[in-house]
Amino acid sequence: MFEHLSERLLRTVKHLRGQARLTEDNIKDALREVRMALLEADVALPVVRSFIEQIRTRAVGQEVMTALSPGQVLVKIVNEELVALMGAANSALDLRAQPPAVVLLAGLQGSGKTTSTAKLARLLREREKKKVLVVSCDVYRPAAIKQLETLAREVQVECFPSAAGQQPVAIAQAALDHARRHFFDVLLVDTAGRLAIDAEMMDEARRLHAALKPVETLFVVDSMTGQDAANTARAFDEALPLTGVILTKADGDARGGAALSIRQITGKPIKFLGVGEKTAALEPFHPDRLASRILGMGDVLSLVEEVERKVDKDKALKLAEKVKKGKGFDFEDFREQLEQMMNMGGMAGLLDKLPGMSNVPEAVKQQADDRQIKRLIAMINSMTPQERRYPDVINGSRKRRIALGSGTQVQDVNKLLKQFSEMQRMMKKMSGGGLMKMMKGLKGKLPIGGLGGGGLPPFK
Repeated sequence: MFEHLSERLLRTVKHLRGQARLTEDNIKDALREVRMALLEADVALPVVRSFIEQIRTRAVGQEVMTALSPGQVLVKIVNEELVALMGAANSALDLRAQPPAVVLLAGLQGSGKTTSTAKLARLLREREKKKVLVVSCDVYRPAAIKQLETLAREVQVECFPSAAGQQPVAIAQAALDHARRHFFDVLLVDTAGRLAIDAEMMDEARRLHAALKPVETLFVVDSMTGQDAANTARAFDEALPLTGVILTKADGDARGGAALSIRQITGKPIKFLGVGEKTAALEPFHPDRLASRILGMGDVLSLVEEVERKVDKDKALKLAEKVKKGKGFDFEDFREQLEQMMNMGGMAGLLDKLPGMSNVPEAVKQQADDRQIKRLIAMINSMTPQERRYPDVINGSRKRRIALGSGTQVQDVNKLLKQFSEMQRMMKKMSGGGLMKMMKGLKGKLPIGGLGGGGLPPFK
């Protein structure tokens, strides 16, 4: 998300090097570039005009401090204005109500309401430790109810039964009664959508809202629709008292215009971002962190939180202890590390959150391809338990079998074995107390800002 916008903004900043202060003249071209970058990102025109004017007002005449270049001063201003544009801080769900707290999800058909209902249920169960009930009031779309039932089983929450012949309001009231009698903390209600806004859909949504009196009414919208997402959100807000927005398919949107337009146009905060198809791929929306990522400054806080949540600490401690005792690092351990990385959004997802990655050459970024990691895992899975524990037994015929079983070539298996032996050597150095020596040896080979040039060792 925001790849194109990031590139344009960072290129603009470089043109301001060597100036003593930001003036009307030297900032004119920079602001023209910023305006073009925002329009190309499909940000709504009124939002772009307001944003550019704010930056101009603040930037012109700003003295460049000794420690900062004009480009850095502009980055600081743009960063602060981006945060202000998207909302000052994360706007969490307000579930302070007599249980069950009802959350109503509305939006157009195909925006991802049903999937978002399941994702939100999982997030509330795992992170907030809530007892969650979900219910589908979509009696029009074929298989909508079945889809939610299947997803509810996957995320381990209860789904209240409903059928196509029932009235949506009757379903919702019965689900609310069930949630009260069985002491649920939260009731998530998935409503019907249409291909376009129509009076019938809005009337039904209003009746559901009146019957349930939800504490949160979330508008679910596809970020790929750009500024149309903001306009649709405004239309819904006129019919329903929305409390926030869930922006879906953000991982597939390289422009990001919806995220920058919605708050300004509707006045409603984006509360969550859908960042993938899996039920774990829903993240609270943090404007400050996203602004930081847009400007190539990374998002270390989200990365730390992700590691805390998704890395199996017991397994990590066991591996550390094993390496410390010099017991060796085998393919079982290697596979475990690769799978943990994939759980955290893959290599690309991790690199996106690291500061300085915007300066890394595109060729290096392309090496961080999750398909390569999946191929490595497939090759390891094609090995026997003995081969994973004792890689030295892998001879020519075994390599051919591993390649055949994983859909790869023998040369791919050879590359994997070479990579693995290099990792083993690193682990041996660590076990001998040589961690600091190893880090010194790596200096200049890492792409992260401040550690020098160089590039990542290729996965291919």
